[in-house]
Amino acid sequence: MTTQNLLVELFVEELPPKALNKLGAAFSGVLAEQLKAQGLAAADAVVTAFASPRRLAAHVTGVLAQGADKAVQQKLMPVAVGLDAAGNATPALLKKLQALGADVSDPAAAVAALKRAPDGKAEALFYDSIVKGASLQAGLQKALEEALAKLPIPKVMQYQLETDCELPGWSSVNFVRPAHSLIALHGSTVVPVKALGLTAGNNTQGHRFEAKASPVVLTHADQYDEVLKRDGSVIASFAERRAEIVRQLNAAAAKVGNGARPIEDEALLDEVTALVERPNVLTCQFETEFLGVPQECLILTMKANQKYFPLIDASGKLTNRFLVVSNISPDDASFVIGGNERVVRPRLADAKFFFDQDRKKTLESRVEGLSKVVYHNKLGTQGERMARVCAIAQAIGQQVGGDALAQQAEQAARLAKTDLLTDMVGEFPELQGIMGGYYARHDGLSTEVAEAIEDHYKPRFAGDDLPRNNVGLVVALADKLETLVGMFGIGNVPTGDKDPFALRRHALGVIRMLIEKDVALGLPELLALSIPVFGDKISGNADALIDFIYDRLAGSLREQGFSAQEVDAVMALRPARLGQVSQFLSAVRAFAALPESPALAAANKRIGNILKKAGEVDAHVNPALLQEDAEKGLYAAMQKLLPESEAQFKAGDYTASLQTLAALRAPVDAFFDDVMVNAEAMDLRLNRQGLLKSLHVAMNRVADLSRLAA
Repeated sequence: MTTQNLLVELFVEELPPKALNKLGAAFSGVLAEQLKAQGLAAADAVVTAFASPRRLAAHVTGVLAQGADKAVQQKLMPVAVGLDAAGNATPALLKKLQALGADVSDPAAAVAALKRAPDGKAEALFYDSIVKGASLQAGLQKALEEALAKLPIPKVMQYQLETDCELPGWSSVNFVRPAHSLIALHGSTVVPVKALGLTAGNNTQGHRFEAKASPVVLTHADQYDEVLKRDGSVIASFAERRAEIVRQLNAAAAKVGNGARPIEDEALLDEVTALVERPNVLTCQFETEFLGVPQECLILTMKANQKYFPLIDASGKLTNRFLVVSNISPDDASFVIGGNERVVRPRLADAKFFFDQDRKKTLESRVEGLSKVVYHNKLGTQGERMARVCAIAQAIGQQVGGDALAQQAEQAARLAKTDLLTDMVGEFPELQGIMGGYYARHDGLSTEVAEAIEDHYKPRFAGDDLPRNNVGLVVALADKLETLVGMFGIGNVPTGDKDPFALRRHALGVIRMLIEKDVALGLPELLALSIPVFGDKISGNADALIDFIYDRLAGSLREQGFSAQEVDAVMALRPARLGQVSQFLSAVRAFAALPESPALAAANKRIGNILKKAGEVDAHVNPALLQEDAEKGLYAAMQKLLPESEAQFKAGDYTASLQTLAALRAPVDAFFDDVMVNAEAMDLRLNRQGLLKSLHVAMNRVADLSRLAA
């Protein structure tokens, strides 16, 4: 059968920009998937998605006008139900065949055409038929309806559409935006499908202001993007439009000179791509006096409110130039440039006003105001929360750095949340912490405290930087631990994909800081310092929270490439110092590669089972009670190797510690081959169990090696 390429376009009013790329991918993906499922397109058909502010489209290669007929075999019923004792068709069988469209005028012939085959314990009747392939019109109609139904639309709107029939009237349509036209071209042939009250044709509209033709007429499915670009002045491809914006941004920045480059922001780039049909980048500027405001404020207001691309210089400092992605290309762009410069000026003036006003009050003077801000109805105000974070930070600081660190950490923790009461953070919540750092420097506080205030939310997301100094590290740990302990203490535990308080992110932040900064405190110790500060506001113990953090750690380690066996072996011992985990994992990986590893892992598992059944066992051996050569040999080997392994463990050489134990394979094998552990004589049994207990303790310092057993 011959094939033609297919184009489907839905032309609508401006679509939600933040959802456009997903809408385009979903529309084309489901449409092609449905065509393939109906046999109208091959499994390897190439699907190209198009998405611009006012259209969703898909181009699918190699689409059939008529799907191939299919041979289908259907199970009817058990033979005992379909045929009587004489082998004739029962009424139930004839009724079933008739429903399937089979010819039952000659019942005997109809029965003869059926097949018998075993079906479980009984034999069943099967009917072979040929199902006619779907026509493109019917198949595309179904595919189009499915594609529209499955669009990830956050919210639909209802609008009225005038009906096209003999009796004029209006019908209600529900869709993300009002739709105005539909194209369905199979090669050069229009497929008259319907959707959203529209009938497909071959006409669409181009750019609102710069289209060279209206309507834009398509004569072939393969000419879509070319004709739309030429006659409609629209770049239909989201990816192509995005790449063009990047090219123009870089070119415009290069013309500014001095190493200027546009701010990197993938989300902003996607949103702007969804706002323009044919991008035209223009260079604008603002007064240099605004550069006295923290650049984070200026950058945020330009990006969030105006969708501009600020320019930064080679050293990362903000310049007074910014780039605008316009949707029009006038001969004289000065009016567009001037208009954008006038629009941004009040935004920057507001930021300067907020900054100037905020600096009239010190952070210390704002501390009292935190007691008037509710944090959580069960955990009190931000003032109460601040007091808890201070207590935790002071305790951690005392443990890891003495009085000086404890004092600085307490000061930073007391002031860390005060910028929530400033005008700037009230306008731009994304700047909390950052503004606190600026205001702390203005107040004359030390660099360590100012950086700690700025960094105490870090790491805010995967891959984010950690706090720059020890004060910031302590305060960030205290802040996240307070959140975790408090929320778990009142029962606000993440469930499924719901985590409204971002506790998973907080746990991963704690894990990263403890591991990457190798904090000399164990996780249980940290929770022991954190829980008492809540008094009677929380209930329960720390077990659920510890399990939660270790689960997050295990998941993170698997994502980093460690095997499930390696992670399970290390995490089974619940290492208190998380900074040692990566070393433990490296040691386990090296041990697992040794030829002795499988046998020792299996022996370790066996020893664990023996000791579990034995109950409480003392790791003590009386050499005088060793009778068999194999147990004497194992004891002698342990006397030689265990002290060496223990010394290596204490020195932090965990890989060498495990590799030293690998030499025990032969004596361990001989022991289990020749020695009865549970001897009848009680003294012999306890002595042999004590020998195994000593070995078990030594083998499982780094990880539970039994988890490596197949």
